[in-house]
Amino acid sequence: MKKILQALYLRHRTYYALAVVICLYILTFIFHLTLWVGHVGLILVLALLATDIYLLFRTKKGVQTQRILPEKLSNGDENPSKIYLQNNYTFTIHAEIIDEVPYQFQMRDFKIHRTLPAGQNIALQYTLQPKTRGQYHFGKLNTYVSTPLGVAARRYITQQGQMVPSYPSFIHLPRYSLMALQNEFLLGGIKKTRRIGHTMEFEQIKDYVSGDDIRSINWKATGKRNQLMVNQYQEEKSQRIYMLIDQGRTMKMPFEQLTLLDYSINAAMALSHIVLQKNDHAGVMTFSRNLATKVPAAAQQGQLRKIADSLYHVQTDFAESDFHRLYIDLKKHLTRRSLIILFSNFETLDAMHRQLTYLRAIAKNHLLVIVFFKNNLITGMTQNHNPENIKEIFDQIIAEKFEYEKKLIRQELQKYGIHSIYTAPENLSIEVINKYLEIKARSLL
Repeated sequence: MKKILQALYLRHRTYYALAVVICLYILTFIFHLTLWVGHVGLILVLALLATDIYLLFRTKKGVQTQRILPEKLSNGDENPSKIYLQNNYTFTIHAEIIDEVPYQFQMRDFKIHRTLPAGQNIALQYTLQPKTRGQYHFGKLNTYVSTPLGVAARRYITQQGQMVPSYPSFIHLPRYSLMALQNEFLLGGIKKTRRIGHTMEFEQIKDYVSGDDIRSINWKATGKRNQLMVNQYQEEKSQRIYMLIDQGRTMKMPFEQLTLLDYSINAAMALSHIVLQKNDHAGVMTFSRNLATKVPAAAQQGQLRKIADSLYHVQTDFAESDFHRLYIDLKKHLTRRSLIILFSNFETLDAMHRQLTYLRAIAKNHLLVIVFFKNNLITGMTQNHNPENIKEIFDQIIAEKFEYEKKLIRQELQKYGIHSIYTAPENLSIEVINKYLEIKARSLL
């Protein structure tokens, strides 16, 4: 009996009918005939309620529901979720499904209404678009079932709790692969730079000829052949690509409900996917006051999953990033020349100048590409060709000043041989992939 009372809910029409009966009893003080009408109405309501309760509870499992969620959510993308509903009753039911979705979605009015004939099942689908990475905890899946009479409802509770992690965006990775292939054709005419130097990838032992580096003489082979032999090296085919992501306070700036840190992590995932397809080694580091996360560059199977696992819970710490400490850590951990793509955000020329000494020091040992972001709001102000008042004129002048400083930042970095990407957040993944393909095409690394 206790279980029945806990699962029993009265529908709105039942309360309306009882309210009418109460009104009839009140009118009895004026019209005596309404007493019998009230009795009949009350008996009718109770009879319908008893019939409804019998129909709903005579079957132990009248409905079966199951929530099917993806293994992980893709941050910033629409993720499909499904609910399967099976009607085991011998009559048509009306089902009201309330899924307790995680609080991060702020969906306080989530309801699905469906009418389902006897013995049939249906698959219901809805989409969830997470805006933050981390853990998403789903609550109960509540299903309120009522008969065609619609007097009472029975609640079924399934799947008491379920946790799904939200990872950096991965749904569009196949699309980026296709775009990268298309961009390679466009970059096919770029002239490669011939680089003479010592690399660590051994190719063969050959006879010494005039002009060969004497440091490459293989003395063991020379002794066996009784003539000078040298080791010949070739350009490294498997290069190391590191994505460095700033966790400082400047990366907390929001655009389209995602932060700059989210955009950077999504771009790092997309680039890692392309890098691994090109047989290069992909690695990721995050930093603020010190090096927080480090995934060494590798190309083995499962590297992309390892990168995703290290990034899905990364958040900004609202601190001022320490580039001096970053330089020391890179000097310690990266002993071979690598392509470093640094995701940060310099809003002013002074902010960049404070870190320029360390950026130049990093660029001496590695090929450094700095990514910083275009503010779409400021860019829109500069394109206002017909300002209507003094305020709009001042806004436009200030916006043009900020845009000019961004241009000076790019010029200053270029002067010291540091590459840069200046892009809107929504175009970041494409711009970073294009830059990587361009560097590969030019053999700059």
